[in-house]
Amino acid sequence: MAIHLFPLDGIPPIHPGDDLPALIAEAIRRAQLGARPDDLLVVCQKAVSKAEGRIADLESIEPGPAAGRIAAELGKDARIVEVILRETRRVVRMDQGHLIVETRQGFVCANAGVDESNSLDDHTVILLPENPDASAAALRAALLERYGMDLPVLITDTFGRPWREGLVEFAIGAAGFQPFADYRGRRDLTGRELQHTVVAIADELASAAGLLMEKDRGVPAVLIRGYRYTAGPGAAKELLRDREKDLFR
Repeated sequence: MAIHLFPLDGIPPIHPGDDLPALIAEAIRRAQLGARPDDLLVVCQKAVSKAEGRIADLESIEPGPAAGRIAAELGKDARIVEVILRETRRVVRMDQGHLIVETRQGFVCANAGVDESNSLDDHTVILLPENPDASAAALRAALLERYGMDLPVLITDTFGRPWREGLVEFAIGAAGFQPFADYRGRRDLTGRELQHTVVAIADELASAAGLLMEKDRGVPAVLIRGYRYTAGPGAAKELLRDREKDLFR
């Protein structure tokens, strides 16, 4: 099985209210790729968030006392900390200048996913989509209904990882395919039955697409062709480990 990844070049910077499905469909048409049954669309979170208006203007933010205390301790802008706290369900850890939280969507990540890079201007920050799975489903539905493109959709964001240096792309929203490949019951090369192997293919596909969506390239979407995904409703929230099963929180 060969897998091919195609960057969707030429998509302009996204602003609130932009027609993201139209821009993606045009990029696919311009690249003369069409849409095949073995295709899967990967879109970076910032493009989705900007189109949905999930932004915050720091000039309008008045930090509260908690944000002020945390900002002083971590050496951060109190306005950004206030935005982070508004997007946070629970603070997991504060140390060494880092603020690790559980977001309202259930992700455990730095700064609740609030991002200053590639934003609209110096006083705007980008927030995570309110419901990334719903965003993926809406984008998939629009591409099918308006352009006849039946594409599973994966929304990604860049997260750090416990125990490992460096950032990678993670799946935060999905629609149209199963996010796991369950190998339990199959046998390895020695004939031993697999007991625990459930692969997070949505994260693996996200990381693969991330190789083409570098922050300084302006490529917000990638078409993956040839991966044998399992069709289905799917949802990236299935990748989130229940707190009672999490040994590290």
